[in-house]
Amino acid sequence: MNLQKKKDREELEKHIPGMPWYVEKFINYKLPDLSPSSLLEYVRDYETFLSWLQAEGLTSAATMSAIPIEDLERLHMDSVDNFRMFLATRKEHANGKTTISRKLSSLRSLFHYLSQIAEDENFYPLLKRNVMAKVSVKRTHKPKDTAAKLEGKLLQEQEIIEFINYIRNDYAHDVAANKQATYAHELNRIRDCCIVSLILNSGLRVSELVHLDMDDLDMKRKLVYVYRKGKNDDTFKTPVYFRQDAVEDLEQYLAQRETRYKAPKREKALFLAIANGRQEGSRMTKRAIQEMVVKYAKRFGKPFLSVHKLRHSFATDYYLRNDLYKTQEQLGHASPETTQIYAHLTDKTMEEAIDRR
Repeated sequence: MNLQKKKDREELEKHIPGMPWYVEKFINYKLPDLSPSSLLEYVRDYETFLSWLQAEGLTSAATMSAIPIEDLERLHMDSVDNFRMFLATRKEHANGKTTISRKLSSLRSLFHYLSQIAEDENFYPLLKRNVMAKVSVKRTHKPKDTAAKLEGKLLQEQEIIEFINYIRNDYAHDVAANKQATYAHELNRIRDCCIVSLILNSGLRVSELVHLDMDDLDMKRKLVYVYRKGKNDDTFKTPVYFRQDAVEDLEQYLAQRETRYKAPKREKALFLAIANGRQEGSRMTKRAIQEMVVKYAKRFGKPFLSVHKLRHSFATDYYLRNDLYKTQEQLGHASPETTQIYAHLTDKTMEEAIDRR
């Protein structure tokens, strides 16, 4: 189990005792299929909903864990609408449309399980009336809409090579007057170039990249083994291939990994950093990689770039040379619908390419 999943599993186990028995039953039912991270999101959504029930006087239970299932049966559509309004307008943290849809979808999953799947000792549904069955949760982001937001904000064709070369060479010229920035760049440019090159030549998520260990890298076959998002099997790592273009950058980084970052033998992480006040290198954090990409992107004249947009840049380029299902597999998307973003993104690119040819 990777570090983040382990933390989320521990956090999930802390929250479960505070939940009603029927929520715990639902979480146990979902445990084999969903990751601890996803289940933790479910539980947090239920905490928000159940605490709202108490605040609105829709239950007389003194504690959240004591809220009886009968109180859920007595809810009206007005109650659901009021909860939706609460999420959108609450003072401490109003939620956007996407978050509201996700929270309502979490409730639909719970109510569906209790009314359609779970049974009591007499084989009757645990929940006799399901008000959430009447609630429609609209999709807030369609592939075409997402593609429209990304248009013009990704690296295309030659820009991919130019950005990597900028990190390797030209950034130093732009920060020549800043001794601290110059020193940091000289220390880390090979590593930074390697990280960006690997993302732009494989489409890895930043979470997948952060958790890469030395043993996960197979240079001969040009692949890395990663725990894919959404997969709850901690015994299997998915092979993800990278292009030949990333090989030289990886070789250069590996040649200096131990000496430059003073890696102790016990440290398995592929990508290392030396924190302030430390003598030995340790695994780079997700935030450090995100900030590193933004730093170079701003100087490169693409301030809208992020780690995730580097992944999108690879995906768009990859889709132009392959089909939908190969792209879906390479990126680790659970649904081909998500991958359709790149079909919309490449429409304009293909149109321009026809004119060029």
